[in-house]
Amino acid sequence: MCGIVGYIGNREAQGILIGGLKRLEYRGYDSAGVATLNSTGELTNIRAQGKVAQLAELQVKNRKTDSIGIGHTRWATHGAPSVKNAHPHTVGRITLVHNGIIENYQDLKHILVDKGYEFQSDTDTEVLAGLIDSLYSDDTNLLDAVLGALRLVVGAYGLAVIAHDTPDQIIVARSGSPLIIGLDDEETFIASDASALIGHTDQVLYLKEGEVAVCKAGDVQLYDIKANPLSAAVETLEADMQAIQKEGYEHFLLKEIHEQPDTLRATLAGRLHLDTMTASLGGINMTAEELRAVKNIVIVGCGTANYAGQLASYFIEQFTDDISVRVEIASELRYRSFHVADNTVALIVSQSGETADTLACLGELKRRGVRCLGIVNAVGSSIAREVDGGVYVHVGPEISVASSKAFTSQVAAMVLFGLVVAQAKGIGAKELAEYVQELDRLPFEIEKVINTVEDSVAHLAKEYASYEHALYMGRDTLYPVALEGALKLKEISYIQAEGHAAGELKHGPIALVDDSFFEVALIADNWLYEKSLSNLIEVNARGGHVIAITNSQKPIEAEAVVQLNTDLTVFVPLLFNVVLQLFAYYVSLERGNDVDQPRNLAKSVTVE
Repeated sequence: MCGIVGYIGNREAQGILIGGLKRLEYRGYDSAGVATLNSTGELTNIRAQGKVAQLAELQVKNRKTDSIGIGHTRWATHGAPSVKNAHPHTVGRITLVHNGIIENYQDLKHILVDKGYEFQSDTDTEVLAGLIDSLYSDDTNLLDAVLGALRLVVGAYGLAVIAHDTPDQIIVARSGSPLIIGLDDEETFIASDASALIGHTDQVLYLKEGEVAVCKAGDVQLYDIKANPLSAAVETLEADMQAIQKEGYEHFLLKEIHEQPDTLRATLAGRLHLDTMTASLGGINMTAEELRAVKNIVIVGCGTANYAGQLASYFIEQFTDDISVRVEIASELRYRSFHVADNTVALIVSQSGETADTLACLGELKRRGVRCLGIVNAVGSSIAREVDGGVYVHVGPEISVASSKAFTSQVAAMVLFGLVVAQAKGIGAKELAEYVQELDRLPFEIEKVINTVEDSVAHLAKEYASYEHALYMGRDTLYPVALEGALKLKEISYIQAEGHAAGELKHGPIALVDDSFFEVALIADNWLYEKSLSNLIEVNARGGHVIAITNSQKPIEAEAVVQLNTDLTVFVPLLFNVVLQLFAYYVSLERGNDVDQPRNLAKSVTVE
């Protein structure tokens, strides 16, 4: 959930490091720092509380020409945001940056204190620096000291280490937290996310679980935890500078909401076939016989990915009557005594491909012999490498912390898998034609919704931005959309928002209706229209302040109504969701919040 950068080469490191941290700031923005070494081993370590901009101001006053360094932008775990808790941390001859959590740091700290070490911060990271220093001696090189320390720690880490007396190398290691190494002639770049490497090099090495690397200028040597040398597989990074720029939009979130028609087309490209009314997926690594045998699908994810799974489950169960779908919150499933039925396939859903709880579930499901397929965006991510097959959603970098385009394409990717399973089971093109046709039209319909409702939604946001509480309600496929819509609002506006199945209002939530709340009623023009309308009427009767969103052209009595003009019937919930994304964005904007980097949140959740 934090960002790591590193550089060793022939240029000034400080500027490269700070530039990389700016791109990684969506991963953590409580504090930031960079440490560099000159050729004689003199260390310069500048740290600041707050965002990278504060660090950049300090760098102007402390500019160095050093050509090796490491940097970090922090999402606080151990210790409050402060300069003393900011990375990099230095103990003795060791300076390091670290993502993850060292679970046994207190035990290690007691041992080191007994040896005479003193610690200045509240972090587990400083303890790790002390542990490496305690093992680093005239008879032990830096690699051996790092490996020795890592054999003693319990927990997760992605780290970059420099030693003041060896200013020609950076040691990096990963266990549960991603790291990427970029190579270009006489330079080596290190980052926890590929976005920090774009523009520097497209030749990258994804550090695998349990690997350690000695990075020198233009050269990398890999080892396992036992110091055995490993071969390095360099890949080409498929990303460009344009993808990580705002391109005239005020915020990345607004850009990513507007990108959804194109990113959804990328998800569907080559996978929908209108001539035969079928779908295909090339990366799932399952035969037709194996697909026919599927009886159960378990969808595992956290937050938005979980809600995407919930929405997709409604659709998948429509395709055939012999598949059951259950959707699990990864952070709960990993600690439960759960049972997996025979003929189960698990869909592991994560935008980053690094979500710690989801990765843990993947490991447990594979241990039980369950075939696991990834629904991920980040190529080369941990989940992408560990699953048995899967579907890349191809939405490009999603920079804003609040997910938008990834949600839409995750749903589509899971629906595609459901269609492929249904086809294998003998469900004909005639029965699936409506789903294929609507999926194909969906990007155009999203584009139309954005163009027709954005201005009115922005105006509504001004009217409702002063509220502190909200209730979202929907039925059937609009229930997961209500959950996701409420999540978006609370994430970026800080309004306390709850999503509920509309039929459950009378079982408790309706007690909350008063003048401090506004309500968002999602009303589809389908067989549940009258029942959904009844829920709205019940709220009106109690003085509610209801915003109704509907694709029905029938008059609806509500304080405000957003009408969607669409012919879609099956996948219309994804149009509702786009409206809720826009609403959350403009409410946050009206309240003066940092839309792309909301407080207390980070993009890639690599800790529990």
